[in-house]
Amino acid sequence: MSVAHADDADDYSRPTGEAYHAEKPLPSGDFYTGQWRDNLPHGHGKYLWTDGCMYVGEWHRGKTMGKGRFSWPSGATYEGDFKNGYMDGKGTYIDSSGDLYRGSWVMNLRHGQGTKSYVNGDCYDGEWRRGLQDGHGRYQWKNENHYIGQWKNGMMNGNGTMIWSNGNRYDGSWEDAAPKGNGTFRWSDGSFYVGVWSKDPKEQNGTYYPSTSSGNFDWQPQQVFYVDLSECVVCTCQRIPVLPSQKMPVWYGSSEQSSSGNRTKNSSNERPRRRSVDGRVSNGEMELRSNGSGYLQLDDNMAESNRSSLGHLRIQPAKKQGQTISKGHKNYDLMLNLQLGIRHSVGRPAPATSLDLKASAFDPKEKLWTKFPSEGSKYTPPHQSCEFKWKDYCPVVFRTLRKLFSVDAADYMLSICGNDALRELSSPGKSGSFFYLTNDDRYMIKTMKKAETKVLIRMLPAYYNHVRACENTLVTKFFGLHCVKLTGTAQKKVNNHFIAFMCLCMVVISLFNISDGEYLRLQVRFVIMGNLFCTGYSIHRRFDLKGSSHGRLTTKPESEIDPNTTLKDLDLNFVFRLQKNWFQEFCRQVDRDCEFLEQERIMDYSLLVGLHFREASFKESATPPSGARTPTGNPEGGNPRVSRAEMDRFLLDASKLASMRLGINMPARVERTVRRSDCENQLVGEPTGEFYDVIIYFGVIDILQDYDISKKLEHAYKSMQYDPTSISAVDPKQYSRRFRDFIFRIFVEDT
Repeated sequence: MSVAHADDADDYSRPTGEAYHAEKPLPSGDFYTGQWRDNLPHGHGKYLWTDGCMYVGEWHRGKTMGKGRFSWPSGATYEGDFKNGYMDGKGTYIDSSGDLYRGSWVMNLRHGQGTKSYVNGDCYDGEWRRGLQDGHGRYQWKNENHYIGQWKNGMMNGNGTMIWSNGNRYDGSWEDAAPKGNGTFRWSDGSFYVGVWSKDPKEQNGTYYPSTSSGNFDWQPQQVFYVDLSECVVCTCQRIPVLPSQKMPVWYGSSEQSSSGNRTKNSSNERPRRRSVDGRVSNGEMELRSNGSGYLQLDDNMAESNRSSLGHLRIQPAKKQGQTISKGHKNYDLMLNLQLGIRHSVGRPAPATSLDLKASAFDPKEKLWTKFPSEGSKYTPPHQSCEFKWKDYCPVVFRTLRKLFSVDAADYMLSICGNDALRELSSPGKSGSFFYLTNDDRYMIKTMKKAETKVLIRMLPAYYNHVRACENTLVTKFFGLHCVKLTGTAQKKVNNHFIAFMCLCMVVISLFNISDGEYLRLQVRFVIMGNLFCTGYSIHRRFDLKGSSHGRLTTKPESEIDPNTTLKDLDLNFVFRLQKNWFQEFCRQVDRDCEFLEQERIMDYSLLVGLHFREASFKESATPPSGARTPTGNPEGGNPRVSRAEMDRFLLDASKLASMRLGINMPARVERTVRRSDCENQLVGEPTGEFYDVIIYFGVIDILQDYDISKKLEHAYKSMQYDPTSISAVDPKQYSRRFRDFIFRIFVEDT
């Protein structure tokens, strides 16, 4: 193959697609030498940066892709797989201090199985997640002490065993790199101590069993924390100062080429248009320049033309959901009652609880009533609302659930009971329940039917065990179950005004299993849940997906559909693509969650999905989205798309990294789909090859619908009118199978 230099080669004089060897000195001082095709590196090549960084390896259309070696001027090196500029796949990284990691990578982060050898002699072999030890692993210190067990966020957490070089060992629960909960400490002479462990001496409790009558009776459990574990400190991983994806080359166009007669608009050898993975179209003539941040930016005279073909979505700005419940609102008193009750429940002194709860804590009779007279009492403050009674269902269980979900009591109370009012969503759901959001969007409060309350209490033991065993469960997180009941003069007043109306509605009440007091808002049950869409990012599209087709189309006219509209199965026009490790974890978790719901005889649940598009900032106007079911139209104006450098900062930002987990703050891609015109009930459309970078959120919601007699009757009735496989009301086993089949068709691995 011929050798050409950047200053005397005209790439456009060559036939499209022909590869050749080239040497390309760039105006920035960087230098590339290697395979070249279509005005981009393609094949094997070497790139040298002026700061001393160097990449040698495979390229694909201008991006590092395949096997390669990246070296830093500090002496650090990475050798292994690259994907779209990221360290992604199998690879070995040696940092400047000499620490070595060999294993799996996902988007520049250690993720998967890997081994880390530290220069001081320590070694970790096990699972990694988002750059930290997470999962099952073994850490051995240079003094031959070693730990085998569970890890979380780089610390020993869960069940594990620590074995010291002197023969002593601890078997049991860990939390934040220290024993916490049930555990046994054994000495090499056969003596052992069994009990509940904690750094707080007040919570420490156990029994010492000596091997002989001359045992060490002066020993105190606190010695394990401050003596035995003092040298068992886990080494941290050195941060990679500059990521390869942040060093993406900057390719400049040539003025001679721009004026070349071979590149006129109507020339027969005009460069073909090229579609990128995110759906944009470029034509090879585009001039790129550095914006000073190490990543590419469109030249101004090309940016506008590129926007015209940027995508097929028109997104309206997301507005805050709901109406603020201010004084004069019909539910203002109810909100005050709720806030007073929550403040009392959460602030009430309670002994420290272990995660191992007794069966009595789940007893349906485990309820706590508190009276709230307007003038106040010994335990409650005076208030301006009407007199009411407050009921806590299974308070110990929900307090422990909040602890399990790492909910700080003070933050929880401040979110719900702070100075900011709750917001009521514009309309109740299909079930007739009302929804309220806290002002910070962290929590959602849903009013409950008596039947739903019974289902939640019935399944509470299984739910608790499931969420405790599955850290990444996608099912709704419940934080509290309560009831407000009006008493005194308020109750009498309501009864006097509506006694006749109650008589007329007895049939309705009996059909829907609603008590008279509940129907008249005298007794309101409600559950507090986590809000899946609590994020600093705007949610541009949201879908409620069940895998059924009957009635699963949005009834709103297109002019009324906005980012707060929840679309359904037949509105879906995307396939969701997850990174390999995330996809594998997603499949495992969906199976576990569906098995749990099937065992509890639950059906009619759905997967709620929210998308934040990281494309160009779409024009924020009152123009409705063109084609909500198959969005079309072009975004106008806006800023350049989120850059690779900004994406790296997102992935390595400590606060965002901590919040990123399965279904929350996950970077992903979506591919637009189109349904065939001859198949109205086609659930999954045909892929179009148009991709968009997104931040995705998803979770399983509405998990309190039991397959009771009313649902069986609904199934029998609708089966006579419609295809039985298309309706929502089906047996839990069939529902679970259909739900999973559908979900695994719309969520796929990003290859």
